[in-house]
Amino acid sequence: MTSTALPLPGHDEALRARLLELVGTIEPWDSIEHTHLTTTAQWITSGAPLHRVRKPDVPAMHLVSYFVVLDATSGRLLLVAHRKAGLWLPTGGHVEPGEDPWSAVVRECREELGIPATASPITGERPFFLTVTETRGPGVHTDVSLWYLLSADADSVTSYDEEEFDAIRWLTAEEVLEEPVEVLDPHMHRFTHKLRHARRCQ
Repeated sequence: MTSTALPLPGHDEALRARLLELVGTIEPWDSIEHTHLTTTAQWITSGAPLHRVRKPDVPAMHLVSYFVVLDATSGRLLLVAHRKAGLWLPTGGHVEPGEDPWSAVVRECREELGIPATASPITGERPFFLTVTETRGPGVHTDVSLWYLLSADADSVTSYDEEEFDAIRWLTAEEVLEEPVEVLDPHMHRFTHKLRHARRCQ
């Protein structure tokens, strides 16, 4: 759904402060993530619009909440075959104007998978990873994506949004890393390495 609602000026300032706080909690995994975090902080403080107000690319850079669902018992991650992107991606969607990114996760999780969003004990309701990525397909634009980590049993996901996704797959970290980079979100391997490290350090 595309929203044309714009936050009030005072609320916009509070939202930018909240986003800066969230970005500041992310420990960069590598030099790429360090650069993306710096770019994102500069973008937030620049006063540039943050949210998509018209599909697919207005403004040309806007905020997304990804969420990777982890079945901790089996160690498997949920990926979806995204129709428009033609890639296997985590679930997620655009953050609406005035919406907190975690609220977007809660909303999108219910819409796309039909389950409640349960924050992983690894991260809580904080983003775990951040990427700045140019999209593929028509209406090329840049997604600033906050990646959240959720917990769910694989057998609890019994349906998905078939308008957006062709299929879903549960993969172990090792299986994700065996997939060619070209068929995944371009940062999926990096996310998976970071997650494996975090799980080992628990």
